[in-house]
Amino acid sequence: MILLMKLPVPPARTTNHTIIYLTEGEAVMNIGSETYKIFKDECLIVPAGQVFSFRNIDINKGYLCSFHDDFVVGKFGKSDLLKDFEFLRIWGNPEIRLNEPTSGFVNNLFKRILEEYATNGIQNQDIIQSYMLALLCEINHVYKPISNIPYSAASILTNRFKELISSNIRTKHRVTDYALLLNVSPNHLNKSVKAITGKSSSKWIDETIVLESKVLLHQSNLTINEIAIEVGHYDQSYFSRLFKKYEGVTPQEFRKMIEKS
Repeated sequence: MILLMKLPVPPARTTNHTIIYLTEGEAVMNIGSETYKIFKDECLIVPAGQVFSFRNIDINKGYLCSFHDDFVVGKFGKSDLLKDFEFLRIWGNPEIRLNEPTSGFVNNLFKRILEEYATNGIQNQDIIQSYMLALLCEINHVYKPISNIPYSAASILTNRFKELISSNIRTKHRVTDYALLLNVSPNHLNKSVKAITGKSSSKWIDETIVLESKVLLHQSNLTINEIAIEVGHYDQSYFSRLFKKYEGVTPQEFRKMIEKS
């Protein structure tokens, strides 16, 4: 749970949530299609299912904690408890700046979790679960959403769209597919997503395809054609053009860069 983060991490996806809290230095991280930089007394949150990576070799100290929903809920909470923590959703704001008092509380809670885990492992799960729940509540106390109007109709629709593309990207690539799932017109979906994020729905879809492809290029031995099929593109040449449009290199060139690194 405590880590000196020095090594680059290739694009990856996990079924657990991850919290990074720095006590010294800085860290640059890619979460989804965005890049974030945090410093001392700041957190980065990677929700379960999100693609993330470290490109730089950052020298820092802090805590890295990975956990599953079920572990935190335990016997203390209800099954929908974690829905109160927006930063654990795909569409939440992953960058959280802590004020001085909250940073002190978070630091102490991480210390207690680490001490308990180092001494007893997970024998006393109830203790660790209670500390984790308190930790999430402290972070939630200073959390600020991405949008200044988080509960507008457009932002709610956009958030649902982001969750859907994360779970359906290998089979659904058209704006009309998601508009149908959301029971709105494609034009209305495009206007809402553009107004909230500054990017079109189609660009969100394309970027998510490329992110999924990068994970497969790093974590599998599939051929480029097989990866194209995995992400729902049966035309390898079109897939390669799409990948190069966003990454500046073809999938083949990207894999060679991986092999050299």
